[in-house]
Formats: sequence, structure tokens, C-alpha cells
Amino acid sequence: QAQLVESGGGLVQAGGSLRLSCTASGRSFNNYIMAWFRQAPGKEREFVAAISLIGGRTDYGDSVKGRFTISRDNAVNTVYLQMNSLKLDDTAVYYCVARGGAVLRRNPSDYADWGQGTQVTVSS
Repeated sequence: QAQLVESGGGLVQAGGSLRLSCTASGRSFNNYIMAWFRQAPGKEREFVAAISLIGGRTDYGDSVKGRFTISRDNAVNTVYLQMNSLKLDDTAVYYCVARGGAVLRRNPSDYADWGQGTQVTVSS
């Protein structure tokens, strides 16, 4: 099981940028598919992005494609989410998640390990 700790959330104006980080401890980081989900008040958890074991493959939710970039550095057990051109609708708690295997998934139930979440608030 991976223990996940997110950081980097905060308040930003619309059009701005933020970079989230998630550091994992536990078993070998490069054995985990890593992903980000988000949840806004009153809404279901939404898939944001996922990245393969060594970063060769990525997948993005339609609402963030072209604006967000997921990356990972296995040397420091960290996955990143670079968020550009932020919109009001990007306001949510962002969760870092992990799963074993090699297939990128978009369903939150496919991910066993979750961080505590970090709040991102986009203001006008």
C-alpha cells in the first residue's frame, strides 16, 4: 500500500497556474500507476489525469486536456500536476491516487490508495 501526501494547493486567480505535488512512501513507487482526481462541493469525483509506471503514457479528462500536464519523477517518488489557464470550474479538492498494474484507469474505484487531498480555489 502506498501512502500519499499532496501539496501545492491554494488560491489562484482565473487564468493563473498552480503545480500540485504528491510524494509517495511505502512500496516501490515505480510499480504504481499514478493519477489525480478532483471533487467539487456537491459533485462526484472526477478523473483529471493518469500516468503510466515510467511516464511514457498519459491520459487526461476532457475538461483539463490541453491545460493540465501530469508528470512523475520516480527518483524522488513524486507525481506532479501542472495546471495552467485555470478556470473557476477547476475549484475542487484534488486527490492523488495510486494503483498497481499497468493500465491507466478513469474510474475512482479502480484506485486503492488515496491521499488526503489538497484544496485548489480559483477566483475571478
